[in-house]
Amino acid sequence: MSLHVLDVAPRDVEADALGLVVNAAAPPALAELCIENGSAGVRLGVLGASHVVTAYVDRDTLTEQVSCDATSIGGKILPPLEQSGNYHFESEVVRVDRAEFDKSATWLRGNAEDDAAWICGQFPGDRTALTALTAQQMDPSGWAWQTWHLYPNNEGGEIVTTRSRWQP
Repeated sequence: MSLHVLDVAPRDVEADALGLVVNAAAPPALAELCIENGSAGVRLGVLGASHVVTAYVDRDTLTEQVSCDATSIGGKILPPLEQSGNYHFESEVVRVDRAEFDKSATWLRGNAEDDAAWICGQFPGDRTALTALTAQQMDPSGWAWQTWHLYPNNEGGEIVTTRSRWQP
């Protein structure tokens, strides 16, 4: 099971606060999942400030951080698209009503409970305040991962999704 009920207040509480930084030092994670296959691997981390992913193939490494700290360490406001050589990143922010928000949270929690390639962190105050990540290895080499950041409010909430690919 990779569902973690965290006993720490989240540092990011709205989609507008998020940024992206690539290849900065990975901060310590509150919860972490490592997936390895020979000389390739990916480490998915839930941060109080959102997420960090470190992927490697042989000696090539890439680190992605989406967080409220990203802009202060050299990143940029969360872009809808970022492409740099062998790295591709997409993000989307949607606002949904409470029924759709709860449905998304239930789906994410279920995946994290049932699938070893998923990790989900639940933050205090609302069982729908979640950060979830999953990854899979790409052929012939590289990794692809997706993340979800759920920010509940009285009407429903904001869901930030990201999709990333990296092939060294």
